[in-house]
Parts: sequence; C-alpha cells; structure tokens
Amino acid sequence: MRLLHTSDWHLGRTLHGVDLHEAQAGVLDRICELVEQPPGGVPVDAVLLAGDVYDRGVPPVEAVQLFERTIARLARTTTVVVISGNHDSAIRLGYGAALFTDRVRMITDLALLDQPVELECRAGVRAAVYGIPYLDPDHARVALAPEAEEPLPRSHQAVVGAACDRIRADLARRPGRRGVVLAHAFVAGAEPSDSERSIAVGGVDRVAGTVFAGLDYAALGHLHGPQSPEAAEGSVVRYCGSPLRYSFSEQSQRKVVLLVDVPLEGAPLVTPVEIPQPRPMATLRGRLEELLSDPAHEAHEHSWVRVTVTDRVRPDSLLDRLRSRFPHALQVFHEPEGAIDRGRAGSTPVSERDPRELGADFLSYVTRTVASEGEVDVFVAGYEAARAAIHAEEVA
Repeated sequence: MRLLHTSDWHLGRTLHGVDLHEAQAGVLDRICELVEQPPGGVPVDAVLLAGDVYDRGVPPVEAVQLFERTIARLARTTTVVVISGNHDSAIRLGYGAALFTDRVRMITDLALLDQPVELECRAGVRAAVYGIPYLDPDHARVALAPEAEEPLPRSHQAVVGAACDRIRADLARRPGRRGVVLAHAFVAGAEPSDSERSIAVGGVDRVAGTVFAGLDYAALGHLHGPQSPEAAEGSVVRYCGSPLRYSFSEQSQRKVVLLVDVPLEGAPLVTPVEIPQPRPMATLRGRLEELLSDPAHEAHEHSWVRVTVTDRVRPDSLLDRLRSRFPHALQVFHEPEGAIDRGRAGSTPVSERDPRELGADFLSYVTRTVASEGEVDVFVAGYEAARAAIHAEEVA
C-alpha cells in the first residue's frame, strides 16, 4: 500500500508581504501530479494531509478555492484524509465532513479519533487510518478523560497519549490491519523553525514519540522541516515538513512530500520526493558597495533574500539601491561593523547634559559605533548654531 504524506500547506500565508498564492498553487500542482503519475507506476492509495491546511482560522477566499480545487483533483484518483492543525479552525475546515464519506475524509472532531478510514490495496494490504487533529489541552483533557474520572493533566503529552490509547484499543479489534495515524503535534527531539506558531501550554509543548507505540506509521504535521523524531521500536514516525518555505530559517531545508510504502509485514519504507521551490532563498551580509558589485552574489539576484548591510553609516535609499540588484529583497537590516551598545542608565535630564557627551551618545545610537572627534565637532557646531538662532528669536 502506498501513501503520500504531506502537511502544513498554510494556504493564505504571505512571506514578508509577498503574496504566495501562485507559489502555493505551483507546489500543490506538483503534489497532484505525483498522485496522477506516481513514481514507478505504483498507485497512491491515499493522501494524508496532517494539518495546517490554512494559515489562519478564517482564510481568504482565494485560499479556500485553491484547497477545493486541489482536493477535488486528488479525489479523482485517490482517497484524501485531512486533519486540522493549530492554525486551522477545526469547525470551519470540518464543515461538510459528514457528507464526504467516499474519497475525502475530514477528521477535525475529537469524536472521530477512533473511527478509522479503512483502506485496502490491490496487493492485499489492509490499513486502518486514524486522525488526531490538533488537540488543545484545555479542551481535550476533559473530552478525552475516561467517564466519571477527573480531567487529564493539562499537557500535550497527556491528551495525545489518551488519543493514541483510544486508537490502539480500536485497532486491536481490527485484526490484520496495519495501523496508520495522522497527528498534528510537536514531538520531542524534532527541530522547529521560525515559521511555526507556539503551541506551548504551561511552558510545555512537546510529546514523546513513544506515544505512537503499536502503530505502524505516524504521519506528523506542525514542524516545517522533514525529520524523524525518536519513536518506539516497531513504529515509524515522520514529519514531512511544509511543501513551501515560509521563513528564512527554512532556506536550507529540502522541501519534500513522503511516499510511504506499507507492506503486509514489517516496517513501512519512506521515500522523500523533492518539491521544486518557486525561488531560492538566501541571507547576505556585507557593505553596500560590496553587495552591489561582488560577482559571488550573482546566483542570488533572483532569490528571495534577507540582507544585512554593515556600513558604518546607514546608506541613503538603502532598500531601493539593494533592489536594483536584488529585486526580491524581502528583509533589509543595518548593523554597522563594530556596533556597540551605549545604553545609559543615568538620570541626568537631556537638557542639562554636555553637548559633546549628548552628541557622542546620539551619533553612537544612530550609527551603533563610537563617534569620531570630527563627527562630535560637527554636532556641537550645529547645536551651538541652533541655540544662537533660538536666542536671537527670543531677544527679538
């Protein structure tokens, strides 16, 4: 049985003000092509979408339309199983779930945790696919507590563990089926990026990979980098990551979806398939003239770039000049070489301070370097000229 594992589409998201709709449409088109023309000709029996379909609870119309088109296209070829993530509105995403009983299965309600999607492939492999949408501990600790018992502890570990207990109990009543679960959670040992929204409750946001013990494959969502957290023996636990880069912390990540081949017996085989990106991303640093002239930066002229300029004084028209070479510059910072912190804790009023001292502090604040004697002289001359002009007006 072949499954395609994807997550964290974040439809409707922007990148430092850049509309990503076309970029997202491009990567979703590639995912559809992998289902329609699967590598090696092995058909995909189900697409597993492990949460964060949208970037916010009320997504823009264009994002909803893109999701609808993509799911409709996938459903013409295979079964699609979707869970909600911490960015989604579970109620909105799950609208119509009771109607989608054939090729599209939306699992956004805790009551559906132990009601699997049953799959059977031509090779005779049978699987029960369960979904654990993002669990808010404050709600799930009550909903998942055993009857007539106190609420579960207020933690992700407790509620995800309880959900997996229910799933294992149901799977035990279905002999001969491989156990597959989708979950949207932060599993200990995995590495986050700057793109994920914190799900910490009481300062704790992680669950142990061992909660998935007894299940053959855990298709995880939430973290944007593909990785393999530590799991219980006999279980394969994977993050596929987002199919598109959503921050500069992801610039070196290889964006993929995972093809998961589940045999009759033994561990599933996971094969990453790279998803081409609309643009490379790069982080550049240096003096402005070097950045604009160095041939080494030619490879980044059409990349999304984050630039830190290290000139001692902030250059005029900095962003415009950078974009003359790097038209897709998204972030620009000025951090002078040798910058210092001249924070002052004293209580002397500004009006009573020596003009040379005041000028030195002002110039250091603006340039983040120690002011030269010549710069302070110019500041003092301007200060004295301003005071003379004010005095002349007062006399007149």
